[in-house]
Order: sequence, then structure tokens, then C-alpha cells
Amino acid sequence: MHVITLKLATSLDGRIATAGGESRWITGEAAREAVHRLRAQHDAVLVGVETALADDPELTVRLAGHASAQPARVVLDSRQRLPLTSKLVVTAREVPTYVVATAEPDPALVAAGVLVVQVRAVGEDRPELKTVVQALAAEGLNRLLVEGGGQVAASFLRCELVDAIEWFRAPMLIGGEGRPAVGALAIAALADAPHFRRTEVREVGDDLWERYERG
Repeated sequence: MHVITLKLATSLDGRIATAGGESRWITGEAAREAVHRLRAQHDAVLVGVETALADDPELTVRLAGHASAQPARVVLDSRQRLPLTSKLVVTAREVPTYVVATAEPDPALVAAGVLVVQVRAVGEDRPELKTVVQALAAEGLNRLLVEGGGQVAASFLRCELVDAIEWFRAPMLIGGEGRPAVGALAIAALADAPHFRRTEVREVGDDLWERYERG
């Protein structure tokens, strides 16, 4: 059985970056440390390729004294645009790194140690998420931490695949021109909106950490 957790780190008004893309750091050091603890509790950390291209993240657990295995890194990347020079690819032989694509595996990525998983496409050549979850489960990756970006978050929510939300909210406002944490959900009525039950709120430094489970 898979468990999918959506992690959001936003301003008070639910923005993950300015209109120009600046996002480091919206939340403070204590919140970022909590995110690393969350990563350590999951089998894999998943992002979309736009996040991977914009941020060049490592998606690893960086905690003092952490000696356990690192979670796998997963990138939804239909056209396999992840550069060979990215941190994820360069470290693919040290930490399991998956690219979920809709085409035949790119030999260059495979040669670099990346595990390319081919799934069927939907819509505008996007990986079909239920198939993605099944394919990752077949690799032993059942506990997924979805970290971004807004379109990926919206896609998981639209497919009703999100079991829990870990929301870190910083005491700042970015405004409507900022980039939203969750993209379009095509909700016509409030009754159709995804509902979650708040289970906990705590302070982490200057930020709030809100925890939700699917209602």
C-alpha cells in the first residue's frame, strides 16, 4: 500500500516563489530541518522536471548524524530534459535516482546511472500518475514525499492521490503575481474541492507547520 505526502513551503498567501522565480528561502532554517526529517521517513522524494531545472536540487537528507540510507529521488520528466550536469544525475550512482518518462530511456541518462521508468502519457505528454505510483511501488518505493512544483502538486490532487499534506507557512506575503503552491484544479463547486482534516499545528522557528490528512 502506497502513502503519498504533499510537502508545501509557502508564504501566508500560498506562494512558493516570486513572479521572477526567487524562492530561497521562504521558510526558515527550523522548517527546512523539519523537511529533512520528513525526507528521512519516506522511500522517495518526487519533484517535477521544472523544479529540477530551476533549482538543481539534491533532494537528500542533510541532518547531523543521519546514517541511514538516503531516500530515492524521482523526477517526472516526460521528455528526459534533466541535464547530465545536474546534481541529481551526477550523484545518481550514490543515491538512487529515477526519471519517469513517456518515451524510450535516454541512453546517456542510463549510462550516468539514472533509472529511467517509462510510463504511458496523458494530456500534454504528462506521465499518467496512477501508473507512475504503481511503477514506483514495483521498485519498492511506497512512501512518496511530493515536493513540487505547483503543477505536480495540482496533478496529484486532481488524481486524488494525496493522503497527507505537510504545509510550512512563512509569515510573509508575496501577492497574486507570485507562483502558486498548487496549480489549477478545475474546481467548479466547493463541494468538488479536495478536503483535508487538520491534525496538528506547531511553530517551527518563525514559521507554522500545519499537518493534514485526507478528509
